This record gives sequence, C-alpha cells and structure tokens, in this order.
Amino acid sequence: MSSTAAGQVYLQQAKEVLKIEADTILAQINYLGEDFIQAVQLILNSTGRVVVTGMGKSGHIGRKISATLASTGTPSFFLHPAEAIHGDLGMVTPQDVLIAISGSGENDEILAILPTLKILGTPIISMTGTKASTLAENSNIALEIIVDKEACPLGLAPTASTTAHLAVGDALAITLLKAKNFTSEDYALFHPGGALGRKLLLTVERLMYTGDKNPLIHQSKTVRDAVITMTDHGNHGAAVVVDDQGKLAGIITDGDLRRIFEKHENPLVLPIEQVMTRNPRTIFKQKMAAEAMHIMEEKAITVLPVIDAQGYPVGIIHLHDIVKGMTGMK
Repeated sequence: MSSTAAGQVYLQQAKEVLKIEADTILAQINYLGEDFIQAVQLILNSTGRVVVTGMGKSGHIGRKISATLASTGTPSFFLHPAEAIHGDLGMVTPQDVLIAISGSGENDEILAILPTLKILGTPIISMTGTKASTLAENSNIALEIIVDKEACPLGLAPTASTTAHLAVGDALAITLLKAKNFTSEDYALFHPGGALGRKLLLTVERLMYTGDKNPLIHQSKTVRDAVITMTDHGNHGAAVVVDDQGKLAGIITDGDLRRIFEKHENPLVLPIEQVMTRNPRTIFKQKMAAEAMHIMEEKAITVLPVIDAQGYPVGIIHLHDIVKGMTGMK
C-alpha cells in the first residue's frame, strides 16, 4: 500500500472514531431526564462539596469533571477510590455529594466504599452504563450513560463511553453554573493567572493615573494652559477640566486642539470652557478595565476621566494602558 493510500485509510479510521463518539454524545440528549434534574437539585441544595470518584479511565474523566465543577462555581475535588478505602474517605462528609463514575457499575474499589458512604449519609450520584448495576442500585440518583458501541474496533478500550461520561459531566457543570448565576467575573476569580483573569479582574483603579499624572485644569484657563498641562502631567492626550468646586466640567483632547487650531486664528488665548467637550463619558475606579475599553471603542476615544461618586475626577485612564494590562505586555 502506498503512503498516499495508507494516509487515506488513516483519515477514514480517524473520521469513523469521531463519528462514533459524536453520535454517542448526541444520543445522550434523548437519555437525559428526571434523574438529571434531581442530580442538579441535589447538588444545588448541598452545603458541602461535590466529591468525584472513578477508577482507571473513569478516574481520568472524573478528575476533569471535578476540575470543571470547581472552576465554574461548584466546589469539588477528586477522590481516588483505591486511596479512599485506605483512609481518604475521611475527607468526605455527610454534607457532600459524591459522584461515582463506572462504565460497568461493578468496580470493586468503588463498591468497597459504598457501605461507609451509607453510614455517613453522603448522597451518591452514579454515572454508569446501566441502572441494573450494583453501583446504580445503591445510589440516590443514577445517571445512565448508554453507549451502543465503543470507537475501539476491539470493543476493549473505553472511548465513546468515556467521551459520553465527560460530556454529561460538562452538561451537569454548566447547568449548575447557570442555575447559580455564575458570572464571567466569578470565573476569573478562579483563573487569576491567565489572560482571561487579567482581562476580567483588572480594574480601572489599577491602571488609572492619579496625582501629578492626572492632568487637571480649571475651566477658566486658556488653551495654552491646557497644552502645558497635558505635556507636564503625563502626556495622555487630554486634560480634565474642573469647575470652581473641583468637580468634572469637561475634557479637552488632542483631537479638540487640532480642530480648534483649524478654526481659530489665535486659539491659544481662548478660554477652555468655550472649546472643551462638556459632559464627557466617565467611569468609576471600581469598574472593570474591560468596561472602560468597551466605552472607548464604542465612542472612538482613547481616554476616560475617572470620577468618584460625587463627581470629582480622581484619575484618568488611557486605552493603551488597558491593552497592555490585559495582555500582560511590559
């Protein structure tokens, strides 16, 4: 067989695996029912954590399900069943909910921990291939993951079945996420080290310029004074205009200056209050930097005055600094 012909065979085999697994996942839609609803309600009503357990390949799937639950607002950890029967069951409490994953529902290590769980009173949700199994029959709620055939042609390696278990686990985690009104900001709290965390947790206060870098100028000053203020206080491309009480009155930007110089013969002597932009868009320092970026992009501007609840300008934030902060640029 030529390399080209062999390559086509490989592709066909790979596509067949994907089709079998995709069909298996789609089939689970028809199998979800009242048991799934009860599982969601049980976890929502729990005051403890979701403990996930499984042996072998089911254990690998269980670790992923547990990780997804934990990162989407449902506290969870993985318990290895072999370690559980040698003392780690002490980590489980009656307030927890245990999800036990086993394709056959007859795994010895998982069955060995059932008596202790019954004594503790920890409710059990099983994910198995049949409700006729010992695990399913001894569970409070049994989620049946029905698989017609594995993608493995030998029918030995769990492939479609593990994929189906993982998909149902994801469905459970995301259903819980929505039921708890878990937000993107909540998600970012558990992912502070990644780009998403930087984007969603970065506040205006962390990026804004204050003090000597905050270009404040009184509205009675001239355009010349505004140019000097903009240059001497950070060169942000704008000066924030205040009234007699020190509250925000307007803003004057580089763009404003260009238009002023085009329209007036002697623009530098003009009072700022005659040429400034009144009622500019602003933002509070507690807001997310992503919100500030959205405002700037929507209004085609590059700076925003930062104000407090009383309307006093406490800083200024620039689009370039938001981009650097979100991307981790130096």
